[in-house]
Amino acid sequence: MQRIGSKARIIRELLAGAKFQVDYYQREYRWGRKQVQELLDDLEDAFLDNYTPGAEREAVLGYSHYFLGSVIISKPAETGPGFIVDGQQRLTTLTLLLMHLYRELDEEEEGTKTAVANCIYSSQVGRFSFNLDVPERVGCMDALFRGRQPNVEGQPESVSNIVTRFEEVQNRLSLEEAQPGEQPRIDKAALPFFADWLLEKVYLVEIEAASDADAYTIFETMNDRGLSLTPTEMLKGYLLANITDGGDRFAANDVWKRRVTALQELGKEEDADSIKSWLRSQYAEDLRERSRNAAPRDFERIGTEFHRWVRDKKDDIGLGHPSAFSLFIRNDFDFYTRRYEEIRRAGDGLTNGLEEIAYNAWHSFTLQYTVLMAPLRIDDNGAIIRKKLRLVATYLDILLARRIWNWRDIGYSTMSYAMFSLARDVRRKEAQDLARLLHSRLNGEESFAGNAYWFGLHQRNASKVHYLLARLTDFVEMQSGRLPSRYHEYIQRGGNDAYEIEHIWADHPELHDDEFEHPEDFKRSRDRIGGLVLLPKRFNASFGDLEYVAKLEHYYGQNLLAKSLHERAYENNPGFVNFARTSGLPFRPHPEFKRADNDARQELYLRIAERIWDPEKLLRIAEE
Repeated sequence: MQRIGSKARIIRELLAGAKFQVDYYQREYRWGRKQVQELLDDLEDAFLDNYTPGAEREAVLGYSHYFLGSVIISKPAETGPGFIVDGQQRLTTLTLLLMHLYRELDEEEEGTKTAVANCIYSSQVGRFSFNLDVPERVGCMDALFRGRQPNVEGQPESVSNIVTRFEEVQNRLSLEEAQPGEQPRIDKAALPFFADWLLEKVYLVEIEAASDADAYTIFETMNDRGLSLTPTEMLKGYLLANITDGGDRFAANDVWKRRVTALQELGKEEDADSIKSWLRSQYAEDLRERSRNAAPRDFERIGTEFHRWVRDKKDDIGLGHPSAFSLFIRNDFDFYTRRYEEIRRAGDGLTNGLEEIAYNAWHSFTLQYTVLMAPLRIDDNGAIIRKKLRLVATYLDILLARRIWNWRDIGYSTMSYAMFSLARDVRRKEAQDLARLLHSRLNGEESFAGNAYWFGLHQRNASKVHYLLARLTDFVEMQSGRLPSRYHEYIQRGGNDAYEIEHIWADHPELHDDEFEHPEDFKRSRDRIGGLVLLPKRFNASFGDLEYVAKLEHYYGQNLLAKSLHERAYENNPGFVNFARTSGLPFRPHPEFKRADNDARQELYLRIAERIWDPEKLLRIAEE
């Protein structure tokens, strides 16, 4: 090997003024919502352990350091860019976080904004360029940085993924006015402290090699030969070591290997995720307090070191005898990891009777796995297991839809405490008791009526409004006799077959000044969900700017929710006409679309939502 160097660098030192590129054969950015959430969780927790509201900014200098891992860089020349061999997922996500911070920081935070900007881009002889310099991403990154909507049509996978992940960072750290009790964990006052801490106290180890070959040798050594055992492997070793009978140990080991192999076919780290969900669902009794320097409790320890947690809690979970260790693997581990695998597979497609699991999974609501497994008992038969899964998944589907409708957050950090409490409350419940408990909890939650008049589209909820429109559209068609479900078609937001949110009113406030005194009043009413439909992207591009009367004829050729605007929908569609009549939903045609028509559609959509997400479904499932 030639020259190799390594140095721990704070983010400001690593990124400011540096240029990094990614080789063509590994350019895709593939982090999903889960990885981004975990990174933000870790950063927020580490920061809030130090932050004290009202302190002076200089206090940041005394905050604890935080280590974020390593990056491996190939740098053939002393000058010029470095090529990222390992770490581009983390550096791309950090850049997205920094871009969001730059946009949120007030102008009076000039020094911090400048420091953040220096980590994002540089300008030399009038040429603007990003420090993470990947040519095919430049247009997308520039649009996000400047607050514009990027064009993802025909772009590589990384571009659409970056846009989605940036939207999630925005939603997570948004400083817009929140509902009572739901202020972002890092509020307006804390934001400059967080930005300073991120730049000055968060470290990465930069490992730099003089050639690609050397860089990849380092990478392979670290990832193949130098890794410690995983928590899954350490838990296996601990459990098997405590089984004294050789035959039992062999049988338990065989079960473990078969189950882990099956779980790993689902994806990377799914074996560990299944164990976390199982242990949390059946045994976790407490959660870390929301205060500075609070110690991790069961919920957090299972998430980070479940192998140690099992060892420490062995008496509490019934591991008091060598035979118990064997049964723990052959019965409990086998049963609950099988259920986890079934749940995960149900999340990937619309499984008959378990569709709500897929709906919840679309939100990347990973907390559902723990809650879904919590009421299950090893002696439950297949019918009881399925009923319990339906009950919990339906409850979560209703809860999430209501929260979205009321502009309330459904992110991991906001929902984790409530979901932990729920899992503990429903643990090993019988189906009838489970249904009554879940039904009662929904009665205490804010309903759709809480935001009946104004719910609609705003700058940061487009994906969630798209989701609700897909559900409403699919419901109307299914109830009108159209099978199978087209939900997976309607939910697509990228590619040639994408569906888009169509405003029934084109963006021309001057055409409506007889009903709206100010353009902002028009815009707010235009964005309400009742003024929206879901249509193929090609339609939106061709007709979206036309006046309503010119678009109405085209709506008739689309899905039933859009078609219901046209009077002919009530003449030649017996399935729909029967559904509209028997359901009592306020469907009616709209030859014109004035303010009163907008109000009528808002009421219609509200009533459809209440029908789809009806808490009485829980009691009906329990009686089946």
